[in-house]
Amino acid sequence: MNTIFITGASSGIGRATVKHFAERGWNVVATMRSPEQETEFITLDNVLVLRLDVEKEDTIQSALAEAIRQFGSIDVLLNNAGYGTMGLIEAATDEQIRRQFEVNVFGLIHMTKAMLPHFRSNQKGLLINISSMGGKVTFPTMSLYHSSKFAVEGFSESVSYELASQNIKVKLIEPGAIQTDFGGRSMEFYFNDDALTDYKVFTTAFRSKLGEMEKQSSYASPPEMVAETIYQAATDGTNQFRYVVGPDAKMLIHMKENTDEEEYLTNIAQHFS
Repeated sequence: MNTIFITGASSGIGRATVKHFAERGWNVVATMRSPEQETEFITLDNVLVLRLDVEKEDTIQSALAEAIRQFGSIDVLLNNAGYGTMGLIEAATDEQIRRQFEVNVFGLIHMTKAMLPHFRSNQKGLLINISSMGGKVTFPTMSLYHSSKFAVEGFSESVSYELASQNIKVKLIEPGAIQTDFGGRSMEFYFNDDALTDYKVFTTAFRSKLGEMEKQSSYASPPEMVAETIYQAATDGTNQFRYVVGPDAKMLIHMKENTDEEEYLTNIAQHFS
């Protein structure tokens, strides 16, 4: 029986992916920062719920050791844990800037490094990293989130070359807007800085546009759609590297790749003004 190890499994894409793989007979290691709050997964025989905070190396090592002890071998690592920040870069504190990268980039790298010795000992493995359309295209006021996902894209592509020599595959998932609580518990806002009055016209217009977009729920895809794509990536046996999920992601990434850069940037700026 195959085993997948998932970070950030308590909600959203991570939670949907635990269910998707478990229903298909996989062993699933569902890791989260507060496992004591989990009530559903603990009732499933093929799901192991463990504490893991990607900012804390000791929890990474202990969760990995327990997963191997329980299931013997891990076939797939899904680096899913992450969150977003939104606001003017001048309003961001150093702590907010560093934590965005500690979770989305350094946490992902530390988790990967911890898993690689196990994959090498098995002479195989699959690393799947959750990126975002935000790792290819950008929107106003999300500079920290976008830069962290651009880093995930670069890390994943570069490391894929060296890991191929160890029979370890790397794949990227690039979801668009997803119907999760990303805008709630998984999004940190730092708009409010009364001293930055020069941005008032810009932020007022942007908030208005953002409100209009949030009302149009049809553009967001369900997290189950991402889970299905992750399962495809884990089981299709191909060397496909990127998997784009959602009509908005496919449209925007295609537009960026096939439009004159100046025209593309102008279109995005005008859309949010």
